[in-house]
Amino acid sequence: MERTIYLTKLFDIYEELFTQKQKEYFMDYYFNNYTLQEISENYEVTRNAVHKSLKETEEKLIFYEEKLKILEKNKKILQILENSELKEKIEEIL
Repeated sequence: MERTIYLTKLFDIYEELFTQKQKEYFMDYYFNNYTLQEISENYEVTRNAVHKSLKETEEKLIFYEEKLKILEKNKKILQILENSELKEKIEEIL
């Protein structure tokens, strides 16, 4: 479950770096809870093609985060904001 949450958070950040098919397969699998078989039937491709695409997408998400660390930086920023008066000022503005 933790891995799924981690991957979906990464996908929210890096989504635009993927092809349309990669996005569709990922969203169907992780957000819509479709099985590999259901996805393969919906797109008229083999189950193996869907599995391979998902695996590649997952590996790229992890690679991007290792290099860019956007999720990690976002977490640090949120922690800082939680512990400061700055949070209240930002909330006032929003």
